[in-house]
Amino acid sequence: MKFVSFLTNNASWLAAGVLLTFVSSFGQTFFISVFGGQIRTEFALSHAAWGGIYSLGTTASAIVMIWSGVLSDFFRTRIVGGIVLIGLMCACLGMAFISSAFLLPVVIFALRLFGQGMCSHLAVVAMSRWFVANRGRALAIAGLGFSVGEAFMPIIFVFLMTIVAWQKLWLVAATLSLLAVPALWKLLRKERTPQSMSEENTSLGMQGKHWSRIEALRHPLFWFMFPAILGQSAFNTAFFFHQVHFAQTKGWDHFLLVSFFPLYTGVSVLMMLLSGWALDRFGTARIIPFFQVPMVVAFLCFATGEGVSMFVLGLIFLSMTSGATATLPNAFWAEFYGTGCLGSIKALAAAVSVLGSAIGPGITGFLIDKGVELEMQYFWIAGFFAVCVVALYVGVERSKLHLVFTPAPGS
Repeated sequence: MKFVSFLTNNASWLAAGVLLTFVSSFGQTFFISVFGGQIRTEFALSHAAWGGIYSLGTTASAIVMIWSGVLSDFFRTRIVGGIVLIGLMCACLGMAFISSAFLLPVVIFALRLFGQGMCSHLAVVAMSRWFVANRGRALAIAGLGFSVGEAFMPIIFVFLMTIVAWQKLWLVAATLSLLAVPALWKLLRKERTPQSMSEENTSLGMQGKHWSRIEALRHPLFWFMFPAILGQSAFNTAFFFHQVHFAQTKGWDHFLLVSFFPLYTGVSVLMMLLSGWALDRFGTARIIPFFQVPMVVAFLCFATGEGVSMFVLGLIFLSMTSGATATLPNAFWAEFYGTGCLGSIKALAAAVSVLGSAIGPGITGFLIDKGVELEMQYFWIAGFFAVCVVALYVGVERSKLHLVFTPAPGS
């Protein structure tokens, strides 16, 4: 009953978070990569060239995110969100009508900035700031938008490409982005603002204070967290980005591969809800050092498996960390650094994440063209995540002693 009451009392704010994360799909790699084969064919691009273009546009969006993300500390989500959604609509139109490969970095930049970057950023910052005692639940519920997009967008659009030109499908994405603007305004007509909620839902970080972005950068914990943020985005993105090539190397039809994505989504939703409950129950510090252990297992499965069963097993482990990522890292910033400057700190973390999503496809695409197949790369990636787990454990253990727990309101 308590959970039902939470949903009922906060339905409009939670729905706004779900809407933003769902619409962010149009700028996410799992959606853009569906069109990777058609884009490479249309503009005669190699794996390295397409990966390089994607990395260039994504890196530029990461740089801009450092400043654009700060807007969430000063303006209402409904205002910034409306502008971001209109920008996303224009980016989708750009992809629909693009006629030259030279314009691809610009279009990718806009899709990544307004989609993956700002839509996601606004959703998680709003949930982290608006909810304290139930922050984990709020983040998990908002993350359902990601899950629905991951589960159904690839299958639907891969099917539609068999009967409709791929460029026209981006017109559908543009239309949905535009329709999301009035929906967001309606949901947030009584929006909580950073100013009005600062006293009611304050959450202090280490040493009982709100940390600034400069202070966070100077603290060792940020740099212990850095490889985990970068790597999760880089190699999760690389896996989905090269899904067509991965299917080809295994001798599978692309549709067979994407048909397992709903399983990925189902497990990630369960992990998202479970991790949300767990962090509300036990706190982020006890859980987050281990949230990337399944990534080690996942990439070992992808590297060694020859049959579909090993791929499915790897996908399940991959989805475990992906589900936890929707809650644990986002709650981490609020719990360790406070909510006073959460927008600017989270913007920096989002920029690192977006940068990772630029690096991953670029490096893996370059290595593919150099003859290093994905199976060998996945061995190396598994080792990287093992190092991340150790680094994160050391950093959190050193820093959690400075946490000051204060009574939280019930929202």
